[in-house]
Amino acid sequence: MPTSEAAAIAAELRTAMGKLTRRVKHEDSIPLGQAAVLGALDRNGAMTTSDLAADQRVRPQSMARSVGLLMEQDLITRRAHPTDGRKSLVELSDAGRAALEAERGRRAGWLAQAIEAELTDEERALLARSAALLERLATR
Repeated sequence: MPTSEAAAIAAELRTAMGKLTRRVKHEDSIPLGQAAVLGALDRNGAMTTSDLAADQRVRPQSMARSVGLLMEQDLITRRAHPTDGRKSLVELSDAGRAALEAERGRRAGWLAQAIEAELTDEERALLARSAALLERLATR
């Protein structure tokens, strides 16, 4: 059972991270679900629609709609599966990779500007150290 101090820190951290996440998402131009699909394809390479659905924890029908929308925008392409003729793989197109990089740049750019405008040098150093701690917690 966590101590009351740990529970209080956890509650404050969850609230602050939620607010920060929502604020950063405000910079998005690609809908969240579609950006998540592009990110998964960037990290994992070509995937089947079923594998994407499992990765994103959504129903295959929902993923099929997302894939269709991304294909209409030429952000992803479809090709035959190399070993199973019944399946196809989707992967990032050059336009999709560029859109994803621009999206990430907008998010990071806003956050970098906020860090420079709002934090002192000492606070920036503390935040840098905290990022490693948050990463450690996220991988637990």
